[in-house]
Amino acid sequence: MRIAVTGSIAADHLMVFPGRFADQLIGERPARVSLSFLADSLEIRRGGSAANIAVGLGRLGLGPVLAGAVGADFAGYRAWLHDNGVDTELVRVSASLHTARFVCTTDADQNQIAAFYSGAMAEAREITLASTARRVGGIDLVVIAPNDPEAMRRHTDECRRLGLGFAAAPSQQLARLDGKETRRLVDGARFLFTNEYEAALLLKRSGWSHGDVLARVGTWITTRGADGATVARTGGPALRIPAVPTERPADPTGVGDAFRAGFLAGVGWHWPHELAARFGCAMATTVLESVGPQEYTLSLSGLVRRIARAYGPAAASEIDERLAGVRA
Repeated sequence: MRIAVTGSIAADHLMVFPGRFADQLIGERPARVSLSFLADSLEIRRGGSAANIAVGLGRLGLGPVLAGAVGADFAGYRAWLHDNGVDTELVRVSASLHTARFVCTTDADQNQIAAFYSGAMAEAREITLASTARRVGGIDLVVIAPNDPEAMRRHTDECRRLGLGFAAAPSQQLARLDGKETRRLVDGARFLFTNEYEAALLLKRSGWSHGDVLARVGTWITTRGADGATVARTGGPALRIPAVPTERPADPTGVGDAFRAGFLAGVGWHWPHELAARFGCAMATTVLESVGPQEYTLSLSGLVRRIARAYGPAAASEIDERLAGVRA
């Protein structure tokens, strides 16, 4: 399966606050917040949702195509992506704007407060998918990850026009979308990815019920942090996949993107959704144990060991057998 990933490519500025955000909020004054947190550390890492997903897929050998817009400061990042198996020929370089910036502070409970500067990402709306599909001999699935909202709309419409399957992952951009825009990005998706908060916001924005959403998408995957993930579709019970535990959480940035990469890799290898979700959970925990969404070391045998500890030897054996072809 050839997968194209559209969305943000960014530099992540990651800070750590040693306390708890909840302890700093005054309950009776929620409408008047003026807070400043003294951070203990600052890490600057490569990031962006689309790039994170693409790096995960690339390290797993799927050769993804990355589509996004960046600034003239992208040369080093491009080399990194190439080294990790990502095709960047569809990345647009802006002549005047900087690559997007993600600034995030994480507290002791792994809660995060963040802001995102779009910068060059605003030019992603100028990218088209048709020429890329011809160049690579066809695209089987397009991931519509968080991006310039107009780019997300155009890419989704282009998928429909070209008959390309797409995975909707609107994520934090749901906060900027109205009901019509939300419905436009979701309707007809082969896969829909949200976390728990985004799932609730999507229902509120769209005006649809949970059943309405399932009637309009192929499969709805909701990540639930330490509670794992749920895979739901019309006509059957939802699959509830426990998380892969860790005793060494370092930074939650990019964990959801890693899950998506692992799940989509399983889809690309034609695995059942339960196995793909377990593989995604193992990828997510691997990223959770490193600072920065792309700084992790990936080992297929290490992922199998994680799966054995979380889901048992039979599950690990089944995935290990299916990975034999990937290793070859």
